[in-house]
Amino acid sequence: MRTAINTAICSIAMLGSSVVSGAALAADVNIYTSRQPDLIQPVLDAFTKETGLSTATIFIDKGLEERIKAEGANSPADLIMTVDIGRLDAAKQAGVVQPVTSDVLENNIPQRFRDGDEEWFALTSRARVVYASRERVDIDAISYKDLADPKWKGRLCTRSGQHQYNIALIAAYIAHHGEDAAREWVAGLRDNLARRPEGGDRDQAKAIYAGECDIALGNTYYVGKMATDEKEPEQKEWAAAIKVIMPTFDNGLTHVNISGVSLASNAPHKDNAIKLMEFLSSDEAQKIYAELNYEYPVEPGIETSELVQSFGELKPDTLGLDEIARHRAKASEIVDEVNYDGGPQS
Repeated sequence: MRTAINTAICSIAMLGSSVVSGAALAADVNIYTSRQPDLIQPVLDAFTKETGLSTATIFIDKGLEERIKAEGANSPADLIMTVDIGRLDAAKQAGVVQPVTSDVLENNIPQRFRDGDEEWFALTSRARVVYASRERVDIDAISYKDLADPKWKGRLCTRSGQHQYNIALIAAYIAHHGEDAAREWVAGLRDNLARRPEGGDRDQAKAIYAGECDIALGNTYYVGKMATDEKEPEQKEWAAAIKVIMPTFDNGLTHVNISGVSLASNAPHKDNAIKLMEFLSSDEAQKIYAELNYEYPVEPGIETSELVQSFGELKPDTLGLDEIARHRAKASEIVDEVNYDGGPQS
């Protein structure tokens, strides 16, 4: 499958699609995205090839909602493409997106991967998993709860507790176990840290490779990116030093987050934008997009790449992502309350 998809990606010409920085957009569908353009370009090119509609993107890492608000009714943005339930919910709460009624989206995307008000739709998912040293960790199963067990004291590495990926996981823990249990859990994680939280998910794999810690929290797709990184081949060594363990809640399921898309509130090309949203939910687009980014398609029945399959079977949590979004503020408060980013304190 991987060879076939890569062939498809390579064969798609750069048709009618461009990356624009700062200037006004003038394509058939204009996209504001917090994802690096090269991560979405092949699927946009496939859309252009199929429909003849051009696309243009502006990469906005921070302040996406503020920019659209400032542009007001004159905003050229048709779609917002971003990652993490927190960012999608932030766009919704900021009032810069609008609901979409579409039988295609409803049929292709399971309910738990759609906003209850139809204001955002997941495109791919990624699991928040444990990176474990192949040399120093001899288990192949673990629960999220177990990560706070003192047996891991001085052996855990993570990025900041306030990072959106960790906030979403803590929010899911609140949804499953309640605020008090989540506070105790985060404090337990803090005291198991080998160092103060720092860096990104790749840095946690690097720390395991260097022997600074034995386990870490990270997203699955980073393992794929490290394992195939030709520009920085040392990352292949980091990936080879770790194994992926799918941690679970009490229900035996693993926390997942998403990449997703929303229709901008003042979309000047609304009909074209909805066509792109529907295309992004299709079999073809799901295969290209998930394969390119080492993620999981949200549409049921689409096979993942061989590399992603090597991570082990993912049984995604059925908790609604909109419920996770409701607990994000409390999750952030808990991180500060226990001074998680201050590092171990016992």
